[in-house]
Amino acid sequence: MSDTLRGVPSGSPAPRPDEGPPAPLPRRHLVFGAVSLALLMFSLDQTAVATALTTVSDDLGVDLAWTAWIVTIYAVGQILALPLGGRLADRFGSRRVFLVAVASFVVFSCLCAVAGSIGLLIGVRFLQGVATGLMLPAANSIVAHHYGRDRDRALAAFVSVIPIGAILGPLVGGLVLTVWSWHAIFLVNVPLGLVAALVGAALVQEPPRRSTAPVDVRGITLLIVTLVAAMVAITGTGRGTSGLAMTGIAAAVAVGGVWAFTRHARRREDAVVPWRLITGGGLGIMNVTNVLFGAAVIGFSAVLPLYAQTRYGLAPFAAGALLTGRAAGTIASSGVSVALLRRTGHRPLLIGGMAVIVLGLLLSAMSPVAATPPEIWLLVAATVLGVGLGLTGPAANNAGMHLVPDDVAAVTGLRIMFRQIGGIAAVSATTAAIAASATPGLAGAGAIVVLAVLLAGVTLLAARIPNQRGRW
Repeated sequence: MSDTLRGVPSGSPAPRPDEGPPAPLPRRHLVFGAVSLALLMFSLDQTAVATALTTVSDDLGVDLAWTAWIVTIYAVGQILALPLGGRLADRFGSRRVFLVAVASFVVFSCLCAVAGSIGLLIGVRFLQGVATGLMLPAANSIVAHHYGRDRDRALAAFVSVIPIGAILGPLVGGLVLTVWSWHAIFLVNVPLGLVAALVGAALVQEPPRRSTAPVDVRGITLLIVTLVAAMVAITGTGRGTSGLAMTGIAAAVAVGGVWAFTRHARRREDAVVPWRLITGGGLGIMNVTNVLFGAAVIGFSAVLPLYAQTRYGLAPFAAGALLTGRAAGTIASSGVSVALLRRTGHRPLLIGGMAVIVLGLLLSAMSPVAATPPEIWLLVAATVLGVGLGLTGPAANNAGMHLVPDDVAAVTGLRIMFRQIGGIAAVSATTAAIAASATPGLAGAGAIVVLAVLLAGVTLLAARIPNQRGRW
């Protein structure tokens, strides 16, 4: 019996030998371009905003800890919407959800551009994150439907769009900050979103709908309470007795929320996050891997410009440009990963790529050697990390989905959700450590070392993930 069949959860349909894989649809490459343009918009926005944290803090006159919520609240919105996005795509259609989400993101980008207070900016960034979370599962479902038997390679290639945005985002963000204002960073999304929505409306065919289950309002509420409480506990609510008391209360609420949400997911078959997709047949290990993978990769990307500015005093443009090294490394190695995926399976690529990511994290935390300029040292470290990400990304994108091939949208939503949870924890903890430390640069380096140790530990767990060679 193969690894794949051993890892299929109970009740999941197994492919019959007499059933051939579906044929690719016409105009699939144009559809891929449309959904990729939307993904590029989301990726570009996330990395561009990361370069502007100190500028926004100075312009609006708020502490850096508050400014960091611009990044973390965006991730919270994604996390809350990702499992819901998979459900809505199944119920109302992936095409409709995709188009509404892209159009909404464009509107919210305009509102971010005119925001004059940190409260309004944080609120609209949350709505942007919700739009992103709704779009991603639908986009993956659209790609899988249009490519049929080639969906494994198409979905693996879909990941490579993210590093392109990571290359352009810091450059665009740094350039806009240099010649204009942080407000204009959000306006870059408008033309990209309009083109993606118009082309998508004209070309995308609706994938089959699979479910009409009602929306799990209670589960979503528990998820919101748990995540917000965890973020408050990590970032803190101020100094003194009252601040410590509020932090303790938030931590207790977060622990209670995890217990209540787990109990709810176990009891309700149509929960917003089904329990069978959390722990069933190999998915449990993959979900833990995604949490720490997100903490290392998403967290590192979000805090690298801040770390470079606080430890080495780099200008915003130079600090943001460091992420281009990570993106270039990802693009260079992701093609290799896609080409090897069917031959080796995803497990060897996953383990090898994460080991390279650990090396990149450790290099970035080290002091430059042999009088190497800090910007060159960090650029090399980010490039090494990017190579590891390129090897890991396509493999991690397929790992798990082949276990439940009829739940691509749901599994995609959960995969990204768990990564964003890890990213939120990493960003919140790192920015809190930097803001509270008398030596913020060294505090940032310590946080990066912790991320490297955690990812090294989860790499050992990844060896137990069921492997899959060939198509799925």
